[in-house]
Amino acid sequence: MFLTMGRHDVLLLDNDEPKTYKEAVMGPDSEKWLEAMRSKLKSMADNQVWNLVEPLDQVRPIEYKWVFKKKIDADGNVHIYKARLVAKGFRQIQSVDYDETFSPVAMLKSIRILLAIAAYHDYEVWQMDVKTAFLNGNLSGDVYMTQPNGFVDPQNTGKVCKILKSIYGLKQASRTWNLRFDEKGFGFIKNVEEPCVYKKVSGSALVFLVLYVDDILLIGNDIPMLEAVKDSLRKSFSMKDLGEAAYILDIKIYRDRSKRLIGLSQSTYIDKVLKRFNMHDSKKGFLPMSPGTILSKTQCPSTIDEQKRMSETPYASAIGSIMYAMICTRPDVSLALSVTSRYQSCPGEDHWIAVKNILKYLRRTKDAFLVFGGEEELVVKGYTNADKDDSRLQAGFVFFLNGGAVSWKSSKQDTMADSATEAEYIAASKATKEAVWIKKIISELGVVPSASCPLDLYCDNMGAIAQAKEPRSHQKSKHILRQYHLIREIIDRGDVKICKVHTDLNVADPLTKPLSQSKFEAHTKAMGIGYLS
Repeated sequence: MFLTMGRHDVLLLDNDEPKTYKEAVMGPDSEKWLEAMRSKLKSMADNQVWNLVEPLDQVRPIEYKWVFKKKIDADGNVHIYKARLVAKGFRQIQSVDYDETFSPVAMLKSIRILLAIAAYHDYEVWQMDVKTAFLNGNLSGDVYMTQPNGFVDPQNTGKVCKILKSIYGLKQASRTWNLRFDEKGFGFIKNVEEPCVYKKVSGSALVFLVLYVDDILLIGNDIPMLEAVKDSLRKSFSMKDLGEAAYILDIKIYRDRSKRLIGLSQSTYIDKVLKRFNMHDSKKGFLPMSPGTILSKTQCPSTIDEQKRMSETPYASAIGSIMYAMICTRPDVSLALSVTSRYQSCPGEDHWIAVKNILKYLRRTKDAFLVFGGEEELVVKGYTNADKDDSRLQAGFVFFLNGGAVSWKSSKQDTMADSATEAEYIAASKATKEAVWIKKIISELGVVPSASCPLDLYCDNMGAIAQAKEPRSHQKSKHILRQYHLIREIIDRGDVKICKVHTDLNVADPLTKPLSQSKFEAHTKAMGIGYLS
C-alpha cells in the first residue's frame, strides 16, 4: 500500500499478505482469501463494472493483479481479509486509454488542523469507509482487460472484459472517483486551499468532511446533521460506518473528552517497522541523532566489495518506512531523516548506523502521542530556525494549534548562505509561505476566531527580523535573491507578524541541528509529543 504525498509515494508495511493469487489459494488462510475474492467479484458484478465481449484484433487487453491486505484494528489484530482486483494500468497508453490522471487527497496536516479544532470545540469525530470507491467512477474511453484467473466464465472463456467503471490500477481511476464525489456535492462547499476538505453549515450546526481516497472523516457539532450526512452518503455509495474515529491511515486516534484532548499515535505501525528491519530487540536510543554526528559523501562505499555489501542493506526501505511516521505524528525525527535520506543512492556503513539510531529512538518512544488540547485560546503560532552546514542551509519550521504541532518541515536548501542572518532570513521566508497557507485554510473553516489576526512567527535572529520588517540593503544582504523578500510583503499586508524569541525557547531548533538530550526533550514536549495514560 502506498500513501500519496504530493509527488511522492510513501511505503506502508504489509502484514504477511500473499503476493500472488497462487500464494493466496495455497496458503494457510486460503479460504478467507477466496471468500474475499468472491466478495470483491460479486461487488463488481453488482456494480456492472464490465461486460464480456469478443476481443478486438487491434486492441491488446491489459492484464490484472490480485492485491491482498489484512486490515488491522488499533491493537494490531487482523479483523478483515481484503482482496482487490487491480488492473495493470502501467500498460495503458496516454491519449489512447486515458487523458488526465490527477486526483487530490487530503493532506495529513489538514487532518491534524481539523482534529486540533475538534479537540478544542469538543466536536464529534466519526469515520466512514467507501466500499469499492473507485467502482463509482465512470470511464469515458474503451478499456479492455483479461478475465481473472480462477474466475473465468466457463461459457465465455474466449472473451475479454470491457471495463465500464473505473477499477483500481487504472491510471484515471482515482480521478474519476474524485470527480464523481464532487458531482454529488451533498450540499457541501469545497475548501479552496484544500480540495478534499468540505464544509456544510446550517444555522449554528456545521459538519466538515475530509476525504482521503476511500476513507472519510466527519467532524461536526450537531449529531442529527452528522447522521443526515451519513444517510446521504449511504444513498449514493456503498458505505461502512466505523463509528467514532479510532484508527485511520495506520494512525490511532485517542480521545479524552473530559479534558478535551486528542492524541495521535503510531505505536502499532512503528512495531511493524522495527520487526521488518530486525530492530524490535535492539537497544533503546535516547536521541534520533546525537550532537556531533557528521554524515557526508566521503563515507559512501569506495570499493566494489563495500558497494556490494551495502547494496544488500534495506537503506531506502527503512528511510521510506520512517518517513511515514515522520509526516504523520513524529516531527522529532525530521532532522535525522532529512540528513540520512540524502545518501539513498549510495549509502555507507556510517549512514546505515545513523538510520538504525533513528529506529532505536523510535523503539523507546513508540508509545508517544502527538497531543492536541489544553489551550485556552485557539491560536496558530509558528517557529522558524536555520543552521549552516558547509555553507548550505538546513532550514526548519513548525506550526502549532491547540497545543500540538500541525505542520513542520526540516530540509536542506539549495541556497548558499554566508551569514547567520541570511540563513535565518531565508528560512523565515520559507516558513512565512506555509503560514499564509495555514491562515487561508483556517479562515475558510470559519471556526478559528483568531484567523483574522496576524499569525505570530517566532525567530531568534534580530538581524533576520529587522530585514523582514523593512527593506534594508546592507553590504552583507543586498545579494539575497528577490524571491526571499516576499516575506516583507506578507508582513506588510498583516498576514504574519514576525516576533523575537530566545534561542533556548525556539521550538524549531531540533529541526535544524542535533541537540543535547535535555534540550531535545524539552522541545519535543513543547511540540505536543508526550505520553497519555
